[in-house]
Amino acid sequence: MAENSTQVAVLGGGPGGYAAAFKAADLGLEVALIDTAENPGGVCLYRGCIPSKALLHVSRVITEAREAAEWGITYPEPDIDLAKLRAWKESVVQKLTGGVGQLSDLRNIRYIRGRGSFTDANTLRIETDDGEQQLRFEQAILATGSQPVMIPGLFPDSERVMDSTDALSLRDIPDKLLVVGGGYIGLELGQVYQVLGSEVSVVEMMPNLLPGADQDLVKILRKQVENQFTDVMLRSKVTEIKEQKNGLKVTIAPEQGEEFNKIYDKVLVSVGRKPDTGGLGLENTGVEITDRGFVKVNARRQTTESSIYAIGDIAGEPMLAHKATHEGIVAAEAIAGEKVAFEPYAIPAVVFTDPEVAWCGLTESEAKEKDLPYEVAKFPWGASGRATTLGRNDGLTKLLVDPETERILGMGIVGLDAGEMIAEGVLAIEMAATVTDLKLTIHQHPTLSETVMEAAELYFGPSTHVYRPKK
Repeated sequence: MAENSTQVAVLGGGPGGYAAAFKAADLGLEVALIDTAENPGGVCLYRGCIPSKALLHVSRVITEAREAAEWGITYPEPDIDLAKLRAWKESVVQKLTGGVGQLSDLRNIRYIRGRGSFTDANTLRIETDDGEQQLRFEQAILATGSQPVMIPGLFPDSERVMDSTDALSLRDIPDKLLVVGGGYIGLELGQVYQVLGSEVSVVEMMPNLLPGADQDLVKILRKQVENQFTDVMLRSKVTEIKEQKNGLKVTIAPEQGEEFNKIYDKVLVSVGRKPDTGGLGLENTGVEITDRGFVKVNARRQTTESSIYAIGDIAGEPMLAHKATHEGIVAAEAIAGEKVAFEPYAIPAVVFTDPEVAWCGLTESEAKEKDLPYEVAKFPWGASGRATTLGRNDGLTKLLVDPETERILGMGIVGLDAGEMIAEGVLAIEMAATVTDLKLTIHQHPTLSETVMEAAELYFGPSTHVYRPKK
């Protein structure tokens, strides 16, 4: 094809976009991948999943060193070199994004560094540092992701007000930090800053942290958060922020009680993310947007404009990197003519706090809301030998079971490495496994994964390590 045309144009180089581009190239299609960064990677690799998990690992190392005092091993408090910590975090990012760039080159993908927008259903205008260019395509995959939500008019234009990207830059460790929003981003970053030395408070409008997650799991995390954070203010909202010489004067209004003011050195805004569909020229195409700002797609991830597909955060919730990756693969296969659809039974969600919270499939909250029949089996980690050897009995493994077929409908885990364990639940749900299948699957001892097997045993009555007579 000519230099200004391609078979497949992928707009956005995140985990969805580059996975789609790679799959399309592997299937023999000519691919152009457009993104503003030096290499593919997107928000996840550059300023999201990867840098945050690097800092959470540092946080965990410091916490473990402090916990070791209970076992008779005492370390001095760490001397934190922020510049070196930032450099290490950036080296992780550079290694991974550079590796993705090499994989793109190996597949002979044309990587165009610039910002693209549609002029019609088969043409992109791309603004680069060298000027503007037009790119004709047969099919396009839209993968521009999402961006942090900022409440208009509430937060002053100040370096003291941070979004998640600013917080990950780790410019300094404020003495007093307010986190606005009790979701996963706010809690993860709040714990990082608390361990590094900040006094952290969180304010959340809803009655619980992690709204949407089952609260019997969140309860265990909340206990840890309340021990770490200075204040956990639920059913409360920020009504005003004013910058002063000594910090930010924040007015907080609880649902019950009078408004009050507090001074914080910095405020981290983490009230959610919204699909990034602005400035893409979608009005020049037949692509339709929902009232929540998501692009309408079918099971093949094809939009209402037949030549354009959409994946990842812009294509609907859950807004998770691994969901975007699988959607990207489906879209590429669909373009290549394969008979495919994005129809997962379970998409895992993980909150990388300490302890971690993970779930997949049906949650108990959803089951109650939809009036679906279900039964629950729970195994407390206080009865886990491995959790005890780690000094981390603060965990719970939970199964949701169909009472008629005994199929696994959902799994929830809170505790150390819950994010690594939840994949067993995803596989069980996708394979239509029953609770008996999990019970009869021999799990290695002593491990945290044994708690899945023993939760399954508890469904029928006592398990080996918990005596609970069957009802």
